[in-house]
Amino acid sequence: MQSKFHNKFRNTALLLTVTALSVLLFACSNEASTSAPASENPGNVSVNQASKDTETGKQTSADEDNVGQTRQFKDWTGHTVTVPVTPQRVIYHGEVTGDLVALGVIPVGILRQEGMVFDDQVADSEDVGFPFSVERAVGLNPDLIIFSNSDEAQYDQISKVAPTVTFDSFATLEERMRTLGDLLNKKQEAEDWITAHQTATEQMWKKLRDHGLKEGETASVFTMYPGNRLFVMAGAGLPQLLYGKNGMEPTPEIQKLLNEEMGFAEISTEKMTEIAGDRIFILEPVTDDAKQSTKELMDSAVWKNLPAVKAGKVYHFDIVKASGDAMSREWLLKELPEQMIQ
Repeated sequence: MQSKFHNKFRNTALLLTVTALSVLLFACSNEASTSAPASENPGNVSVNQASKDTETGKQTSADEDNVGQTRQFKDWTGHTVTVPVTPQRVIYHGEVTGDLVALGVIPVGILRQEGMVFDDQVADSEDVGFPFSVERAVGLNPDLIIFSNSDEAQYDQISKVAPTVTFDSFATLEERMRTLGDLLNKKQEAEDWITAHQTATEQMWKKLRDHGLKEGETASVFTMYPGNRLFVMAGAGLPQLLYGKNGMEPTPEIQKLLNEEMGFAEISTEKMTEIAGDRIFILEPVTDDAKQSTKELMDSAVWKNLPAVKAGKVYHFDIVKASGDAMSREWLLKELPEQMIQ
């Protein structure tokens, strides 16, 4: 059941996505898919069979047999929906399009966010807008719409276009992949991706510890929002990786936010002294005014006196690329050690 905060969190996330500040404010590739063995590239998650099928344009005979068949599916907010067994034309409206891409499903319609690591793969996907454009959706002739929102009024309108299911884009990555694997008839692909991802994540943290990352080190993630507003990230995007299994620790103040299931919180510059960890991660914003605010922050005495800054343990990530979807996670598994190992 979704909390009142989660509702507010989701609406804020979508609004920020539209303003191009990243799905990371809440929330949380092709570049990650290489031929290098996992042992040589711990951050690499192998390309799964779904991706191979997409690239070759082939479809299994089992999938062909399922085309046109339907089944019942109970969605995130409790609707029981008659959906295709093997959807052919999917619209995904939400923050984690990369989850579908990782399963080899390229939606015909998406909530477009420029600058994602998988942009090339969704270049032909239609932007269905924010709010969701029913008119654009009708023109795409979808057989399934996945709607990452709990707004019943919007759902009622959208569900008139095609079978529509709600989807919790702020569930854990593993939960999301399994749900989508079930919904899209990609269960095995989802399990394969999860297994490869878990292995790659373990290898990445081992590599970082082999290069000086100590057990119990704390991390904090900050970003500037237009209007000179400073946010600390907690339960979405990059922090989900940092605070995951075998990873780093949140500081006590960030742990409080996590305990309250908060994705982020606005703070004062002075508050950074209480929140900053042994290592600091900065999500570089998109807009010019937020970039200027970031520069001013780093010129401040508060910033310069933080222990992590003095120790040179500050790392910068593009806020759009460092998102919480599966494809962005693959990218982060490579990018994190590249930045942290000097």
